[in-house]
Amino acid sequence: MTSLQPRSARARTSAPVAVEPDPRHRRPLVLATTLGGAFAAGSTLLVCLALAVVGWFLTDAGAHGTPSDALQVGALGWLMAHGAGVRIDGVAVTAVPLGLTALAAWATWRVGHRVGESVSGHGPDADRIGDGERDWTVPTAVSLFTTGYVVVAVVTTSLAATAETAPSGGRVLGWSLALCLLVGAPAIAIGAGRAAIWASLVPESVRATALTCRRILTSFAGVAAVVLLIAVAADLGAAATMVSRLHADAGATIMLVGLSLAVLPNAVAFSGSYLLGPGFAVGANTLVAPTAVVLGPLPLFPLLAGLPDPGPTAAWTAWLMALPVLVAAVATARSQRLRPTLRWDMGALRGCVAGVVAGVVVGIVAGLAGGAVGPGRMRTVGPFAFDAMVHAITAFGIGGLLGGLAMTWWQRRAARRAAVPVSPH
Repeated sequence: MTSLQPRSARARTSAPVAVEPDPRHRRPLVLATTLGGAFAAGSTLLVCLALAVVGWFLTDAGAHGTPSDALQVGALGWLMAHGAGVRIDGVAVTAVPLGLTALAAWATWRVGHRVGESVSGHGPDADRIGDGERDWTVPTAVSLFTTGYVVVAVVTTSLAATAETAPSGGRVLGWSLALCLLVGAPAIAIGAGRAAIWASLVPESVRATALTCRRILTSFAGVAAVVLLIAVAADLGAAATMVSRLHADAGATIMLVGLSLAVLPNAVAFSGSYLLGPGFAVGANTLVAPTAVVLGPLPLFPLLAGLPDPGPTAAWTAWLMALPVLVAAVATARSQRLRPTLRWDMGALRGCVAGVVAGVVVGIVAGLAGGAVGPGRMRTVGPFAFDAMVHAITAFGIGGLLGGLAMTWWQRRAARRAAVPVSPH
């Protein structure tokens, strides 16, 4: 967008040229942002409603219940993705299907980015912002975007809630606000071009630390996902046995696979807590960790086939706890290759601080991944979030410190070699 180009870029033009503002970047601010927030919420809601209706037809060809019942189930699934929790036959189910939450976050990001582009022509340009003029475009857009999202969430809660299901409207409101502020707001700022202006004011060390933190998190999530995949693949026969014991037809099997995908990020968080050491519980008084496995009766759910056998663990499984340290070290070193530094203190500080922040994020995600999934002992399912956070802060902090120091040494060594003159003989 011409109005938001840095001053130096526009100064290279040979003569001043009057540029008409692109109408695509000056959509009506109130209308575009409010409808954008409503569309971000409504798009994923429609997906959940459609899946629920398709599942209703697949399971019994519509012999039981009505389409309105299927729509209510889809709406409740969307509300559960926003932390609502529901009651099924009097039993509280508070676990959040993070797969649906991730879908809602993706839609919020994409729509927010488009909204930011459509209103980027409003407000002062980059020169006036650089001169200190206040710009309320993004705050206004975020507020209206959030309003549209929250309205859809409140209406859905009021229409889908019953005395029997009792979803929590307060939690839906809190999760909706969190999605709009943590995902939608950055997307709008980036789409509007303001994020690039603001980022130039942030110190380089802070930006490098943030990049390192993101790389640690994505690398660890990838490793945890691979470990989960290996564990499930190693016991595919047990998963198939679980499905056969349910006497599920093709339609029910497809729905079971869809449910597994909805909670796949939860399972990755369980796997990450396992690698960190504290492990997780699959029912009260149970433990799944590299050093011990204590299990009780389990529901017939395919992802549970990846659980290790109860009893003493193999000696090599304890070494899995070294993976988080190694992942953090490698991720920090790779990140520092993009933003090199020759100062020992900066290399160490970047890696250590990034590791600590990444550990806090992992602990928060571990806390969100668990909850009640059934009656009795199944009220306690999930990672041990606080212990996982402590272990993650320690492992990532040490790994980031070692990776930062190692890459600093390598870059200082390369700089000394480049400084030595080459003899012609």
